[in-house]
Amino acid sequence: MYAVIKTGGKQYRVAEGDVIRVETLAAEAGDTITFDEVLMVGEGESVKIGTPFVDGSSVTAEVAGEGRGNKIRVIKFKRRQGYKRTQGHRQNYTELKITGIAG
Repeated sequence: MYAVIKTGGKQYRVAEGDVIRVETLAAEAGDTITFDEVLMVGEGESVKIGTPFVDGSSVTAEVAGEGRGNKIRVIKFKRRQGYKRTQGHRQNYTELKITGIAG
């Protein structure tokens, strides 16, 4: 069984046992989180699509940890002007292990 959930402004297709990285959530490692914003639930040929969310369905996940992604370099320059700017960015994330899909 799989589901499509919405969190942090993004959508994720998850199945039981998957480990995903989402935008930072206010939770400690080992906590259990329930996602009620389930857009779609399916298994084989039977698929339920919500309008916008599927009623009575939820996805539970356990927080595996937190971290920071790889560094992204942003470089701006203008040729022949002596203008160059470099900026770096590392996005924070929360790692989740999907433990159950109900719906």
